[in-house]
Amino acid sequence: MTDLQWETFSYQGVIAAAVLYFLAMLAYFFELATLRTAAKVGAEEGELATVAGRPGAAGAVDVEPPPAPTRRTELAGRLGLVLTAFAVLVHLVALVARGLAADPNRVPWGNMYEFTISGTFVVALIFVLATLRIDIEWLGPLVTTFVVAALMAAFLGLDDAVLPLPDALNSPWLVIHVVSAVISTGAFTIGALLSGLYLVKARSKATTGYLARVPEPKVLDRLSYRMHAFGFPVWTFAVLITGPIWAHQAWGAYWNWDPKEVWAFITWVVYAAYLHARATAGWRGRNAAILALVGAATLWFNFIGINFFSSSSQHSYAEGATPERSVVLRLAGPVEAAQEVGVVVGTDRPRA
Repeated sequence: MTDLQWETFSYQGVIAAAVLYFLAMLAYFFELATLRTAAKVGAEEGELATVAGRPGAAGAVDVEPPPAPTRRTELAGRLGLVLTAFAVLVHLVALVARGLAADPNRVPWGNMYEFTISGTFVVALIFVLATLRIDIEWLGPLVTTFVVAALMAAFLGLDDAVLPLPDALNSPWLVIHVVSAVISTGAFTIGALLSGLYLVKARSKATTGYLARVPEPKVLDRLSYRMHAFGFPVWTFAVLITGPIWAHQAWGAYWNWDPKEVWAFITWVVYAAYLHARATAGWRGRNAAILALVGAATLWFNFIGINFFSSSSQHSYAEGATPERSVVLRLAGPVEAAQEVGVVVGTDRPRA
């Protein structure tokens, strides 16, 4: 296959994965809808049985427990998980094809589009693998919604041509650095979803719907801590070990006060404070959840915000790139040269 065919195949794979994630999201929402309906019917039947079963009431009957989830509900939940797993496989194929589309072949994280599709893949992969060990299938609606939204934003607003990596990115230390950063980002993102759910669940008294299915706040707090405890050592390895080594190879210094370096360290400090507070000060629940969400905010600002609001970051490689259209624009038909350069490699399009 030619590079153009690999690039086209990668875009088609991302679209196919997004469709599968969307179908999984619909399956999860259908499961929640049937659970709400079953709970409502069960509550109404319970009220009738209670009235009929009062002492002295005519036709008194024994009170029946609320109906268990129907087979249709269980199948919807299983279908959502299966579709998510298939989406992860298709997503992986799209990532590999993206790397094979480059000449020479490279890792698929040369720009913000590639970072985004790689990061969402890890989020979905961690969710699927974690579901095999612990019961967090109820997190499926949030994970699939997040991944679908991120892929749509990447495909519609972050499209970039497949270009050779700059010299600064041609380093095995970059591969190790980015792999560890992406893995920890996926764990922190799921941890943030759990922390957000904790804050909502702690204030909710819902007996039906999605929040009724979510475990108790103590369970959410514990699961969030486990995700953060897994992600923090990996983030430490990425930020304090492999990142400085790569920076020294690329720019001749271990620390350059680059905005991304500074914000990565801020993120490290916030998550270190989160874990330290839980271990020593006994922080649990609301305070820990808020601190975890602050860490997620710094993480995603570093991932996205710096690229849009900072013009001094050495992590931006838009300048000096060879003008070239992505496969989406090439397949769309003739485009004027000025429009082509402005859309694909213009200075107003930040890259990772």
